[in-house]
Amino acid sequence: MMEFFSASDTCQVKPTNTLTNPQVAVTTSRVSPWLSSVLYFVGNYFLLPSFFGRISITGQENIPKTGPVILAPTHRARWDSLLLPYATGRYVTGRDLNFMVSNNECRGLQGWFVRRMGGFPVDTQHPAVSTLRHAVELLQQGQMLVIYPEGDIFRDGKLHPLKPGIARLALSAESSYPGVGVKILPISINYSQPYPCWGTDVSIHIGSAINVQDYTHGKVKQNAKRLTEDLARDLQRLSNPELAFSHHAVVEVTNAARKREDEGVEEQKKIIVNC
Repeated sequence: MMEFFSASDTCQVKPTNTLTNPQVAVTTSRVSPWLSSVLYFVGNYFLLPSFFGRISITGQENIPKTGPVILAPTHRARWDSLLLPYATGRYVTGRDLNFMVSNNECRGLQGWFVRRMGGFPVDTQHPAVSTLRHAVELLQQGQMLVIYPEGDIFRDGKLHPLKPGIARLALSAESSYPGVGVKILPISINYSQPYPCWGTDVSIHIGSAINVQDYTHGKVKQNAKRLTEDLARDLQRLSNPELAFSHHAVVEVTNAARKREDEGVEEQKKIIVNC
């Protein structure tokens, strides 16, 4: 979705004079209690189960129930941002998600919903210090923050090079508040079709959380590189769920139409056998 820092960026912030820089804005985000209740209910019980064929979720036991967490999912479609709360949000962990999204996703009617469901915009080319600071503050408060480490949507099913920003942001939060316990949760989202339509099957695989504190010793640049490499390795491993989750529970939801279709096929098989 975005690369937060260039190679020359540092975590130092120069003091600003508010009298001479009145244009500096403060980035905020919030989850509307009434709207989130309505959308979670509609999405979990009606929209997603009825639109998709089968939704299989593996590894929910890996989701931390407390503490700061960066969800790091692959990005395959715009549906990802609806399926993530379905798989990891309020009805699973009792926690809401905050999304760092690009500016163009915070416009119009979509932007109205995004801003009231924990989303906040970032200029992907020139991210403001206030945006990065807000992300760190959310983690310091023990929130769950969603960042797509590949950056853009890729529909070829392959893992693309990860942006270094997610590791740098996680390390910045951990170093700013030592012992806060930031964790990165790798998540693989895959669809049975490149462009999801009605009846498309979805598989969501949640890996083990990465403890960012384990990467705070040594030089920051090397730590960020190692953390990025380990996250990429875990996301790549999640692409082979048969090996990664042979001993994990699978949650599966089938939409009503697909279920009736499957039952009809089974009934026809029984009739043929009996004949």
